[in-house]
Amino acid sequence: MPATKKKITKRPARRSNQRPFTPEDLQKFIFLGDPQISPDGSRILFTRKHAGEKNEYATNLWMVETSDKVKPRQFTSSGQDGHGRFSPDGSTIAFISRRVKTRPQVFTMPASGGEAIALTDFPEGTLSGFKWSPDGASLAVMFREQDPDWTEAAKKDRKEKGLQDPPRVLDDWWYRLDGDGYFNAQRFHLYLVDLATGKHRKVYAKDNLGMFTFDFAPDSKQLVIATNRSKKALIAPEKTELLRLNIKTGKLTPIPNLPDGPKDSPKWSPDGKYIAYAGRAGNEDIYSVENLELFVCDPRKGGAKSVTKNTDYCLLAVALSDTAEVAFGPIFQWRSDSKRLLVKLGWHGETHIASVSPSGRNFEFLTSGGFDHDMGNCARDSKSIAMTRSTTSSLSEVLVGAIGANSIRTTQLTNFNAPLLKLRTVAKVKSNWIKTSQGTKVQVWTMLPAGFNPKRKYPAILEIHGGPHAQYGVGFFHEFQMLASAGYIVMYSNPRGSKGYGQAHTAAIKGDWGTADWTDMQAVIDFMREHPNVNPRKMGVMGGSYGGYMTNWIIGHTREFAGAITDRCVSNMVSMGGSSDWLEKEDGYFPGNFWDRPEPRWKQSPIRFIGNARTPTLIIHSEGDLRCNIEQSEQVFVALKLLGVPTRFVRYPRSTSHGMSRSGPPDMRLHRLHQILEWWKKYL
Repeated sequence: MPATKKKITKRPARRSNQRPFTPEDLQKFIFLGDPQISPDGSRILFTRKHAGEKNEYATNLWMVETSDKVKPRQFTSSGQDGHGRFSPDGSTIAFISRRVKTRPQVFTMPASGGEAIALTDFPEGTLSGFKWSPDGASLAVMFREQDPDWTEAAKKDRKEKGLQDPPRVLDDWWYRLDGDGYFNAQRFHLYLVDLATGKHRKVYAKDNLGMFTFDFAPDSKQLVIATNRSKKALIAPEKTELLRLNIKTGKLTPIPNLPDGPKDSPKWSPDGKYIAYAGRAGNEDIYSVENLELFVCDPRKGGAKSVTKNTDYCLLAVALSDTAEVAFGPIFQWRSDSKRLLVKLGWHGETHIASVSPSGRNFEFLTSGGFDHDMGNCARDSKSIAMTRSTTSSLSEVLVGAIGANSIRTTQLTNFNAPLLKLRTVAKVKSNWIKTSQGTKVQVWTMLPAGFNPKRKYPAILEIHGGPHAQYGVGFFHEFQMLASAGYIVMYSNPRGSKGYGQAHTAAIKGDWGTADWTDMQAVIDFMREHPNVNPRKMGVMGGSYGGYMTNWIIGHTREFAGAITDRCVSNMVSMGGSSDWLEKEDGYFPGNFWDRPEPRWKQSPIRFIGNARTPTLIIHSEGDLRCNIEQSEQVFVALKLLGVPTRFVRYPRSTSHGMSRSGPPDMRLHRLHQILEWWKKYL
């Protein structure tokens, strides 16, 4: 007899519990930063931020043991706390709290926990940071008092009398800064705060911009201050000095035999024999196409020497992301034996920690791989270091690093975002190197959409970074993941002008935008169009700041794209010259000037070519943007409307700034992301 066939019942396909990224995930992310290890290396203090219930960010200090056996615990709870720092003996933590918004103060709290006590009693104003003296007896604090006409009391008085806000009477060209607002003639000064009494006294007030940096000597009797006392400090960075301040007498002594040029973040070696600082020789500012180098000098004799000049690395190769604050500042520190320095460096989209001796010998990287590392401080014995780290698929988490002779062995201590990411379809990213028509090589990343099918064609979006002297990299980018989740292939690159590929790569567009960068972008566009899974008729281009500049340039030079989004853009280099918070001197970065020799700037202006544009364009800008004034977008909007090009202009309120996509109010960031999705749905 034939065998009886067994009936086979197919099991239903297992349903994934993962879902796509959406704009609203922004409200669920946990943002970590500013890791600080205790002197004995047993604990790490860090800042934890998340979107609160009332459209604000709640920022608190948290603590985690470095043994990796105890869960992180919350240390403060006001939602307005940051910049936590251990005292030299590890017993006390000082931090800045904005519990009273107009009067931030330094608070102290036992490191074991307890009640926070306000140490300082500054009037209305702004606290930008502080440092402990090595003996633990005092704090050096940077504070800027509020303009008397703009205090809360003055505002209330005007309201009661029915008066308007007062005019700003300005004699100095430095009166505003994007993200900081209008401070008029007020400047940051340096104060010494006695830990026992909380009393403060002003010890330095001669920096013309109020943008000085400082450090204590190991004996706590002196401070070194990197400062510019020139009346033209804004356009004369070469006038920056290193001064030694005798804390007791107030005497200022310039450190001699230093090269003219910008100087930043001085740090005294633990043995007192050296001072290290970030800088360069010449008259270019800290933000420049030139590499920012690490110098070491004698505190009394000067004689500075660059310890990184034989490399092609820059201390200001910043990797951009929308899930971390972008700090355009050098990060380095001495090891406890004063024989090595640790320095954070960006290279090829990655961010790593390197080590170098004060003589410049034996330079080597201690970390490697596809990571964006951020460096905190070292423990007293320099055997361990506090860090955060992110990747294209994971937000920053806190790590402790065991510092060895040739490497740092890391242990992850927090995992705040893992539960959320496990429930999301995280897109994969691939790096490629392409060759341009001029023979240069450009790194391009491709992010494939959720549920990618290699047999399908997809709409694609080209993202262009700002700066231009920054870089895209391997950190987590929510906007990119969101677009990939929506079904788009996302591409992003680091064309010439970007940092992280050597000085020549960056300097190729100095004062000459729309040239080498445009050549490289054309190669990226060709790579995009020829990708086997890209639908060439459904390509979009978008970017912010300089990325908005290049987006404007592209729609005036090609009709390859079905849609465009230009965000906080630059369009007219002539009008940009007088409308930005950061001034650029005549015949400086750009040749000529913006009044009677504007030809080089006009030549590089995308608005000059906007008459060729036919690409439907979404324009995004903040009315409170002091870096790229909103008039830059207004020109593009009016021109495209007159040309009959489908255009939408989204203007965000004066309470937002140039960095809105990274640090703006949660509701405004969500609105922006939904506008982006809506635009691409319509045109791609």
